Amino acid sequence: MLKVQNIRKVFNEGTVNEKIALDNLSLELKPGDFVTVIGGNGAGKSTLMNAVSGAYPVDEGKILIDGVDVTHLPEYKRAKYIGRVFQDPMMGTAATMQIEENMALAARRGKFRSLLPGITKKERAYYKEQLATLELGLENRMTAKVGLLSGGQRQALTLLMAVLKKPKLLLLDEHTAALDPKTAAKVLETTQKIVEKNNLTTLMITHNMKDAIAFGNRLIMMNNGHIVVDVSGDEKKNLTVKQLLDMFSAASGSDEADDKLLLS
Repeated sequence: MLKVQNIRKVFNEGTVNEKIALDNLSLELKPGDFVTVIGGNGAGKSTLMNAVSGAYPVDEGKILIDGVDVTHLPEYKRAKYIGRVFQDPMMGTAATMQIEENMALAARRGKFRSLLPGITKKERAYYKEQLATLELGLENRMTAKVGLLSGGQRQALTLLMAVLKKPKLLLLDEHTAALDPKTAAKVLETTQKIVEKNNLTTLMITHNMKDAIAFGNRLIMMNNGHIVVDVSGDEKKNLTVKQLLDMFSAASGSDEADDKLLLS
């Protein structure tokens, strides 16, 4: 479903601030894979996600989504293949619009989008049904302005909007990092439910190693623009945080790994 081939991304090339963010990186995701991504600050996690989404053009390599070469497509043209949830709960929704209006915009992704002549009864019933799956009572507040919702409610709504039209690929960019632990756990539980129900191919960056182990069927760890650990199946299920840190230290050849990962 996703094929990243030998991509390279360099920032400030040729200057004293040159930073190789992605260095000849390759990655393949099969349909239905739920891959968690972890690594220290500056490892290249967000750059990888931005390269896949089209926010950053790559300097070299190819990116294919479901067999379609999207390497040179701008971000807005890739949007029909991708659903994305950002770290900031404010980024995925329009605060001054109602919940049902936000849902309508998400449902009309890839089409000519307008709220005129309005939302039909059939559409409203569908949005209500979908909102009920979040178990947050939002189905009874469909005309409320989204800006009145809590961070957790907004993030759960953003997640639902991202998958309303089933994407080829769901990108979750540390989407629980700005939430308190209890709310983050609820949003992650909702994430797991939505991904499994829709059999979505998912790439999730997380700063939490326990979450990286607990969720998904595969875990990759990045360092200096490379994938240094890639585990799946039973090996992933049985991992401990200590084993993960040991694997990272061995793969990266550095004892500084523990601090970098724990602090991030």
